[in-house]
Amino acid sequence: MTVVLAFGGNALLPDPFHPEGQEQRARELAGAVRLLSESPGGLVLVHGNGPQVGMILLRVESTRDRIPAEPLDVLVAETQGSVGYLLSRALRNALAGEGVREAVTTVLTQVVVDPADPAFGHPTKPIGATYDRREAGPLRKAGWVLDEVEPGRWRRVVPSPRPLRVVELASIAEVARSGGVVVAGGGGGVPVVEDEHGEFRGVEAVIDKDRTAALLAMALEAHAFVILTGVAHVARDFGTPGEERISTLTVPAGRAMLARGELPPGSIGPKVEALCDYAEHTGRTGLITDTASLRQALDGRAGTRIVTRP
Repeated sequence: MTVVLAFGGNALLPDPFHPEGQEQRARELAGAVRLLSESPGGLVLVHGNGPQVGMILLRVESTRDRIPAEPLDVLVAETQGSVGYLLSRALRNALAGEGVREAVTTVLTQVVVDPADPAFGHPTKPIGATYDRREAGPLRKAGWVLDEVEPGRWRRVVPSPRPLRVVELASIAEVARSGGVVVAGGGGGVPVVEDEHGEFRGVEAVIDKDRTAALLAMALEAHAFVILTGVAHVARDFGTPGEERISTLTVPAGRAMLARGELPPGSIGPKVEALCDYAEHTGRTGLITDTASLRQALDGRAGTRIVTRP
């Protein structure tokens, strides 16, 4: 009866210049998590880390002439620790306040990727600050790939390979199956490649957290997979006067919308893709909604359900 819940780093840090707000956001998120923990079984939380890594990169930029920069895989691990700490503490306090003494554990999670993944030849994931032409030149010489995001401004892009395997899966499963809450796969996991001797090496990449959450949900045979995002539901003609909520989306219909480009790859698209993968693999229902609508969505009165058949 394990439930997997994924949510973005923006849910904790909507404004990177005011990180003090993470504490309150963590408490609010704990309330939403409490709804899911009412069902029997464990709960696995997979969080994003875009704003948190962005904050670290800003610090790196301001000190790069004095302090050597850490590799990207190490920065992902750092955010797993900091966000995991905030979430674990908020969840423990929220559960204890209701007389519930559940185990809450944060697992530093490595995720294996394929070194031959085509993503390594076509970096697309933007990270960090933007740079003008004068700043961009030396960064290119240092080996960075930069995309022009607006006239005269460039931003670093890194590969986003598909996750293949969660190294710490057995530890995550043990906590979840005992009925506890485990924070895992933060930021999509620390990307690593495995050599012929079974040794791991970190790589400069960012894994999509929704894909990792789906991988965990399938590997754990999770009873439910929920993605919290910034909108209450998937919609046709989103943002137009004719916007129409989709309450139930079949896997074939979802994949068709993805193929037609109706679900943007930078926002709702990867979430629908992840839920389609889960529903197709397990035969169970995936759910996408926002934090405020979660209770109604669990009752079928809000959100979008992803199902294998009508």
